[in-house]
Amino acid sequence: MRTWIRRAERGYSFIELLIVTTILLILAAGIQPLARVTIQRQKESELRHNLRDIREAIDAYYDLVATGRVPSTELKPGNEGYPPDLETLVEGVPLAGDASGRRVKLLRRIPVDPMTGESEWALRSYQDKPDATRWGGQNVYDIRSTSGGTALDGTKYSDW
Repeated sequence: MRTWIRRAERGYSFIELLIVTTILLILAAGIQPLARVTIQRQKESELRHNLRDIREAIDAYYDLVATGRVPSTELKPGNEGYPPDLETLVEGVPLAGDASGRRVKLLRRIPVDPMTGESEWALRSYQDKPDATRWGGQNVYDIRSTSGGTALDGTKYSDW
């Protein structure tokens, strides 16, 4: 009995601690790539969601203009029914015939691009060519990420 008490009081040997540490390092090394992929997948999902929200707001603005609910005084010549910039979607537009001065806001804020961490987006006007790399500035017809990264499926974020 006395031998058993002495062994329990000694604690773990250096070899036992080394083995446990090695096993933990191997497990951590196996989990790290999975965590990276999970984080990237989450950012991609957020990017898709943000792009969809902005595009829905652009479409809602277009519908308001097409149905004549936006006063012509608010429209720039040559805007083709699209908002002049993203800030217009946040600030809102007045409705024709509404004397109260209320504005219809289509976005609460300009979403952040999760790939770049900023709320800067690559914009395209209706008048721009589909492969244009710079925004013409007439209106906001389309939007995409400014990130040059590649998604898990092999496509470029700037092509989304």
